Amino acid sequence: MSRIHEALKKAEQERAGGTVTEVIAPQTEAPAAVSEWAATPESVSPPPAAEQLQPVPDTQPFLRFDDLRARCARPEWHLDPNVNVFFNSALSSQGAEQFRTLRSRLYQLRNDQPLRTLLVTSSVPGEGKTLVVANLAQAIVRQPDRRALIIDADLRRARLHTTLGAPAAPGLTDYLRGEADEMQIIQHGQDGTLCLIPGGSEVTNPSELLSNGRLKKLLDRVAPVFDWVILDSPPCLPVADAAILAALCDGVLLVVRAGVTPGPMVQRACQEMQGRYIAGVVLNAVQPRHLYGSYYYYDTYGYQDNPESKGGQRNESRAAAAN
Repeated sequence: MSRIHEALKKAEQERAGGTVTEVIAPQTEAPAAVSEWAATPESVSPPPAAEQLQPVPDTQPFLRFDDLRARCARPEWHLDPNVNVFFNSALSSQGAEQFRTLRSRLYQLRNDQPLRTLLVTSSVPGEGKTLVVANLAQAIVRQPDRRALIIDADLRRARLHTTLGAPAAPGLTDYLRGEADEMQIIQHGQDGTLCLIPGGSEVTNPSELLSNGRLKKLLDRVAPVFDWVILDSPPCLPVADAAILAALCDGVLLVVRAGVTPGPMVQRACQEMQGRYIAGVVLNAVQPRHLYGSYYYYDTYGYQDNPESKGGQRNESRAAAAN
């Protein structure tokens, strides 16, 4: 009988008598399978190799705006002056100032609750949500040290990139399919602090891509870098995409075209967003005589949700924003 066996037998006898004694076998007589940590059964701990098998948390370094701007795509943008009121002297005197009013209203709402990621949608197509996204972001980045990211999450009809004259891909769909990383899809194409994630390559399964979990991961990663992250989405009545996106955002801004969108459709759109925080309604194409009360209003131009429409002709519309 080996000395190891005798020591273990002696330990069992001592425990039976009320005494617990840790026994370590002499290393000189221990077989190769016995290591230095061998002890009585009650004091055995796992070997170091077992600790190395524990999963390592998936952590990423903190992202800063300067690092993002240095690493992201840098194409040259060619902004459409017929859509961007801040880049057209004929439009900016009225339109730009009223987008600043909308910006101020959103900051007032932020005083009451967290509001950083904002979804802009409508009940039906053609109400002007893409125009609102583009100009609201331009109003934000004109403030000192304010940063904004606009994301084209309308994967069925992505057109936000056309307002900036930016490449359409790689973009959000490429990221959601795992074909591009965050730095490849984020664009910084002009001086200032505005960034864009375009829609990306065309896909046939937009709803499935938006709900696969990667968009939430992207927003969690980039939202702390920006003061505002504004998402352009499809209309909420024809498809389910807007409801999926609203669940990932802090608030919803609903765009309604006055005199065109039927009231029941607007009510249905609000029902679709039930349970989500509706930060406000932008009433687009309002005639001045229809404005009343304490509503905020602003001028927009080329209000149709098609930034590629023929330029040169001034299409004026009024809009009101109210919480």
